[in-house]
Amino acid sequence: MNAPDAIVVFDGVCVACNRSVDFLLRRDRAKRYSFAAMQSPAGHALMAAHGIDPANPASFLLLEGGRAFRDSEAVLRVLSGLGGAWRCARFALFVPRAWRDAVYRGIARHRYRWFGRREACRVPTREEAGRFLS
Repeated sequence: MNAPDAIVVFDGVCVACNRSVDFLLRRDRAKRYSFAAMQSPAGHALMAAHGIDPANPASFLLLEGGRAFRDSEAVLRVLSGLGGAWRCARFALFVPRAWRDAVYRGIARHRYRWFGRREACRVPTREEAGRFLS
C-alpha cells in the first residue's frame, strides 16, 4: 500500500469511535484515510508523538499533510475530506474552537457510558486490512 493521504487515530474499544470508522470506510471512496486504533503499537506511537497520553485518551487525532489536528478540528477536517456535500462541514470551523472543543470533550468524556465499550479493538476484515496500520 502507498503512504496514506491521511491517518485517523481512533479509540479502538469505543463503540461510537468504531461506528465512526465504519461510516468513514463506507463513504471514503477515494480511500484517502487510513486508520490506527490508539491501542495498537502504531496508534500508541502516533498519539505519544503528538503529545496525547495513549493510556488516557480523550482525543481524536488526524495526521494530514504533515500536520496534526485534534478534537473538533480533526473531526471536521475528516468529514470535509470526504468530498461532496460533506465539504459543508468546513463551515463549522467558523464556530470558535473553544466552543467546538468543549462540545467534543463533553462527548468524549462520556462516550463509554453513552455508547458502550468493547473488550478488545476491532479486527479489520480482509477487505479493510490494507487501510489499518498495525
